[in-house]
Amino acid sequence: MKLMALLVALTPLVSGQIQLDPAIAAEIAKIKAIDNHAHPVLPAAGDTGYDALPVEHMDPYTEPVRMRAGSPLAAEASRELFGKTPRPNRIAQERDGYPNWVLDQLGIETMLANRVSMGPGIAPPRFLWVPFEDALLFPLDNRALAINSDRKAFFEDEDRLLARYLKECGYAKAPASLGEYLQKIVDPTLERHKRGGAVAIKFEVAYLRSLDFDDVPRAQAEAAYIHKAPYKKLQDYIFRHIAAEAGRLGMAVHLHVAWGPGGYFHIAGTNPLLLESVFNDPRLHGTNFVLLHGGWPFTREITALLTKPNVYTDYSAQTLTNYPRAVAEVLRQWLEFAPDKVLFATDAYPYSEEMGWEESGWIASETGRQALGLALTGMLNDGEITRDRAFELAHLVLHDNAAKLYGLQ
Repeated sequence: MKLMALLVALTPLVSGQIQLDPAIAAEIAKIKAIDNHAHPVLPAAGDTGYDALPVEHMDPYTEPVRMRAGSPLAAEASRELFGKTPRPNRIAQERDGYPNWVLDQLGIETMLANRVSMGPGIAPPRFLWVPFEDALLFPLDNRALAINSDRKAFFEDEDRLLARYLKECGYAKAPASLGEYLQKIVDPTLERHKRGGAVAIKFEVAYLRSLDFDDVPRAQAEAAYIHKAPYKKLQDYIFRHIAAEAGRLGMAVHLHVAWGPGGYFHIAGTNPLLLESVFNDPRLHGTNFVLLHGGWPFTREITALLTKPNVYTDYSAQTLTNYPRAVAEVLRQWLEFAPDKVLFATDAYPYSEEMGWEESGWIASETGRQALGLALTGMLNDGEITRDRAFELAHLVLHDNAAKLYGLQ
C-alpha cells in the first residue's frame, strides 16, 4: 500500500530532535485502522449528504496554511492516490466499489461515516453510519438565532433537516407540547437511526451555539416550548434527553469540540470544560461521549476530561490543519494519561476541488500515523515504555480502542 510504503520510507528523517523509530513506524504502517470520524462522499454525482452543515458557503476567512488553495499536500495526496489515472476514470472503473478502494489506499479497515444518510458505495461493513441530530434541538422559530451570515445559512440547513425528520414521523410541523415532541419525533428518530445501522450520533452544535448545556428541570423546558422562550433552556433539556436515549439505544454521542472554520465561529464556546456537568450527570453515565478533533486548541482540558469513565477523544482535523510535530505533542500527553481513550480519525471531507475527501483523508492518515509514531518514539526514548508496549499502544489507538467502544470484531 502506498501510504504504508511512504511511512516506512520516512523513518530515517529527523523531525525536530526525535528520529522516528523504524520498528515503530513499520508496525504502525501495518495496522488497518478504524477511522472514528469522516465525511465520505457517494461515488454518484450530486451527493450532498456528507454534512448537515456544509461549510462551502462561508464568507472568506484565514485558512490554516496546510488547507489553503495550492497547498502542495493536496497535489502530493492526489499523486499518491491516483497516479496517472484521473479521479473520474478511477470512479468509473470502481463504480460503487470506489469508496472501498479509497479506504484500501488509506490503510483503513472501517470508516465511521458522518452523513445525513448512507447510500450505494457508502455502506456496511466498511462504512458505519453516524447521523446528525442537531436539528432536533431547534424545534422553534430559529430566525432570531441567525446572528451572522454563517449561522443564517446553518439554521436554514437545520430547518430543512428537521422538516425531513418530522415528515419521516408523519408530521408537517412540530407538535404542540414538549412531551409529544419528545415521544413522537425525537425518540422515534433516534430509534429509526439505530435501526438504520447507526453506531453513534453526531452533534455539530458548536457551529450554532456554545456547549454549555445546563441541567434544566422538565417544567422549565415545557414552559419554554409553549412560550417560545427562554429558548436555550429548551435546547439544553432536549440535548440531555437525546444523550440519555442514545445511551439506552447503545449509540455513542459524538460532539464537535474544537476550533471550526469560518470567521464567525465562536471558539471559546467549544471549550470542552463546558460539557463537564453533562459528563457528571448520573443519568448520562450509560452514554459514551466522543470529543471529536481532540478539542484543539483546548487539548490539555481534554486530557483532564479523559478521567471521566464515559469520555473519549479522537485527533481528527488536527491532522489536517497541524503538522506531525504539533499533533505528536498532543498525542503524547493523552497516551501518557489515558491511552485506552484515544481514537484515530481523519475528518476526511470534500473541502475543495483539489482536496476532496480522498486527498484530505490521505493527508490526515499520513499525518496521524507519523504523529503517533513520533509520540511513541519519544516515550520510548525517555524510558516510559518498551518497544513492545509502543506496538501495543499503536494498535489501541489505530484500531482496538474503537473496536471495543463500538463493539466491532
